[in-house]
Amino acid sequence: MKKILFVIILIASFNSCKSSKHTRRKRAASSKIITKKNKKEATAYKSKTSKKATITKSKANTIVDYAVQFKGIRYKWGGTTKAGMDCSGLVYQSFKSHDIILPRTSRDMAKRGNKISLKNAKVGDLLFFKTQNRRNSINHVGLVVKSKSGSVQFIHATSSKGVIVSNLSERYWNSAFSEARRIL
Repeated sequence: MKKILFVIILIASFNSCKSSKHTRRKRAASSKIITKKNKKEATAYKSKTSKKATITKSKANTIVDYAVQFKGIRYKWGGTTKAGMDCSGLVYQSFKSHDIILPRTSRDMAKRGNKISLKNAKVGDLLFFKTQNRRNSINHVGLVVKSKSGSVQFIHATSSKGVIVSNLSERYWNSAFSEARRIL
């Protein structure tokens, strides 16, 4: 009886991000991994004048930039490197690169930050999902890369396609969406 209970608990602990036996290898673009916090400068124009103003890129944008460099990396359950990543590993590493330590699983990440409405989601916010196979609990996470006029794009790792950018308006992701949270 104790062995059965142990096996059930062990299996339950591995269900945060679904894995698949069939993964496709995609070559990532030959880009460098950003290893330091960087204060990139961007040029912006003031609306009433034509003077240039220099602004520092927000922490949310630099976290998203860090995540986007993994686009095309294959899915690997428990992965956090260019050799392979899962959804929570991508988010975990992206925030960790800016000294923000989040839990390692999507279910535990969903307990952090402040819950926000989807219409208020902005770059750097987290989207949580209850996917088809595990509808009773959060088991997938994505990082908002663009939010404009009701259209929300997010980067995440899927077992079939690896690290990709998807739109929340896609039927599958829209129906699996559970909640949005702001960490920053």
